[in-house]
Amino acid sequence: MSAPENTFKTALKRGDQLYGCWAGFADPYPTEVLATAGFDWLVLDAEHAPNDLRTIMAQLQVLEGKPCHPVVRLPMGEAWAIKQVLDAGAQTLLIPMVDSADEARDLVRAMRYPPQGIRGSGAALARASRFSSVPDYITTANDQMCLLVQIESRAAVEALDDILAVEGVDGIFIGPSDLANDMGYLGDSDAPEVRDTIKDVLARAAASDTAACILAVDHDTALTYRDWGAQVMAVGIDVLMLAQTARAVAQKWRNG
Repeated sequence: MSAPENTFKTALKRGDQLYGCWAGFADPYPTEVLATAGFDWLVLDAEHAPNDLRTIMAQLQVLEGKPCHPVVRLPMGEAWAIKQVLDAGAQTLLIPMVDSADEARDLVRAMRYPPQGIRGSGAALARASRFSSVPDYITTANDQMCLLVQIESRAAVEALDDILAVEGVDGIFIGPSDLANDMGYLGDSDAPEVRDTIKDVLARAAASDTAACILAVDHDTALTYRDWGAQVMAVGIDVLMLAQTARAVAQKWRNG
């Protein structure tokens, strides 16, 4: 019995257009609600949302068997943190602030067992192996690991071709706001220079064997990014959707 198929990775390789949503409440209940919405994937965000190992694991549990695939974003690319979330059952990771091919290669190795990597062999007591009920987990898990690295700086853009060439990097994910910050535009991803850079990065990724991914909660902007080559798109953020809907309802009644 082998490690379960990473359906997200399979869809990437087929070239499917995939739409996802950020899950930032750090709780399994709203994440389970999101799983009924029809998204292809959900980001369980531990960089800017108050997630920890246990809340990530709880959300992985409610998403198991659902049609939307969990993508875990860690706050950093530390090997020990990667090991923990993989053992908890994650198969796809999104790592922020990757600025070089060397950093990307280190992440690939952290997600794989030897000889391809350095992942610690503790799967016997881990949820990932279904607590040793998947006897071939360690020998088959490497092929199901999926890595998305975030391009969020001028250094990352300069190193893009080298990053795209790293075996084991399945997608590059542009962070428009952080990229704009690093370019001197303080979150203004609509600045012409930033837009030109985003267009260039998406086009170069789309022309490679590595998926082009991005976040855009504005509908027209998302359509533009898709036209520029984005294959994987986050088109919503749950916290914002709740906040915006709640404010609109309250305002409607205040004005009524």
